Order: sequence, then structure tokens, then C-alpha cells
Amino acid sequence: MPVGLLPIIYLAFISLGLPDSAIGSAWPVMAGDLHAGISWVGAVTMIISLGTIFSSFMSVRVVERLGTGRVTVLSVVLTAAALVGFSLAKEFWQLCVLAVPYGLGAGAVDAALNSYVAVHYESQHMSWLHCMWGVGASTGPIVMAQCLSGATWSTGFLVLGGIQVLIAVALTLSLPLWRDRSLPQPGPEVTYNFLRTLTAE
Repeated sequence: MPVGLLPIIYLAFISLGLPDSAIGSAWPVMAGDLHAGISWVGAVTMIISLGTIFSSFMSVRVVERLGTGRVTVLSVVLTAAALVGFSLAKEFWQLCVLAVPYGLGAGAVDAALNSYVAVHYESQHMSWLHCMWGVGASTGPIVMAQCLSGATWSTGFLVLGGIQVLIAVALTLSLPLWRDRSLPQPGPEVTYNFLRTLTAE
């Protein structure tokens, strides 16, 4: 596999973690502006989670049809659109609607990239992959805090959405590096090696 693709994959996982903690950081301020209760954020995060679960289940079919690279680009675009929408929201119900594409995008890229790295790269890269999610999840609240101190939560989501757009552009330019669409199915030899590993010692 092209070595140059790994930084792109890591960048995609940073984008996955980037907005995950942002809404929790901004919600104490957002709740007042949107005339919502503090506990109402649970509804938004539940919708995001349901969308994530659904797109994860559908990821195999979507990847087989479009390929991992295109699925990753579309997922980041969906997330970027949702974040920009968050920045423009004036009512709580709008957040609930925007949580749908947010969750669908997050689940698709998560499942697709985990499968891709597991099949095409060494196991150590899987650890680095999830480390990159941590980088994104740590950076999101920092960006939001800086925006809250000098501007508004709307600006914070707009900045995060802009970062996602830039990442989507980088992913689009990397599409020629991605390998074939279909993921190889585990055959008898793979299954045997896996079972031998489990029964070792």
C-alpha cells in the first residue's frame, strides 16, 4: 500500500474525533441561547449515536459500491455540512435534524477506515489510527473554548466545519491512492491462523 496514504487516513480519523467533544463543551452556553434545557443535549447525542450505528451496519454495502476512499470523503462532507448547520441553528429542533447527517457521516468513516487499515496495513497502524481520533477529540474542545472566549459557539462550529471542509479537500485529492473497492474475504488459511493464535499456549 502507498505509504503516502497513511497520513491521509490518520487525518480522516482526526476529523472523526474533532467534533465529538465540541457540543458538550459548548452546550452550557448553547442551551441558554436555544432556550433548551441542560439535559436536552442527550437527545442530540442519542440521534447522533443512532445514525452512527445505522451507517456502521450499512458500511460494507456502501464500501462495496463506492470504495473506501469515496465513502471517507462523503462521510467527512456530511459531518462538515452538519457542523456548519450547527453554527446556523436558531432552534433546538434544528440541532436534532442536523444530528442525522452528523451521525451517518461519523459511523460510515469509522467502520470503513477500521476495516481498510485492518486489511491493508500492519496492526501497529490500528493503534496509531485510534490515537489520531484522540488527537481530534482533544483538539475540538480547545478550538471551541477559544471561540467561546472571543466570539460565540456558532463561530466554534463554523471553524470546526471549515476544518472538516479542508480535510475533505485533502481526502478528495488522495482518491487515486486508494486501492480496489472490495475488501478480501477471510479464507480457510486466515481462519486457521486466527484460531491457532487464540489457542497458543
